[in-house]
Amino acid sequence: MKYADTYSKLAEFGRELLRKPSLVEGLPLISKYAKDVIHADRCSVFIYDLDKKELWTTLADGVEKIKVASDKGIVGHTLSARKPILENEPYKNIHFLPEIDKETRYTTNNIITAPIFNSKREIIGILELLNKEGGFDMDDVKFITFFANYVSGSLELVLMNKK
Repeated sequence: MKYADTYSKLAEFGRELLRKPSLVEGLPLISKYAKDVIHADRCSVFIYDLDKKELWTTLADGVEKIKVASDKGIVGHTLSARKPILENEPYKNIHFLPEIDKETRYTTNNIITAPIFNSKREIIGILELLNKEGGFDMDDVKFITFFANYVSGSLELVLMNKK
């Protein structure tokens, strides 16, 4: 597996993440690490708001807050499927929302997502990476799944403290 050396860096990342007690501090760290490891251009961490039935992120590289109905887009499909989605031709995917690209003036060439579960196996968010040179592969799916599970506890604690 091409990420074998990367896992050894997770301990340092984990210690730093624990020192970030809020979404504003922790999400950029999660994004930077995920982008660096997978070599993606952008990363977003969508938070699932069950009451409003929407996914939102304040961490979408280069853009303001993005809101998506929980049954729309590839992130919504990830939520309902409860598993990672890899799409190297997003404009051919019926779930893809091209209007977000228009709004953000960004072209999505490929996308990979993974659900973030809490300790009760409920989805609390979706990790999304965009635009990897040459496209995403199954090793990326394995890593993003592992990484989403790795950051889930920290994200769950931060979200519980927000309520």
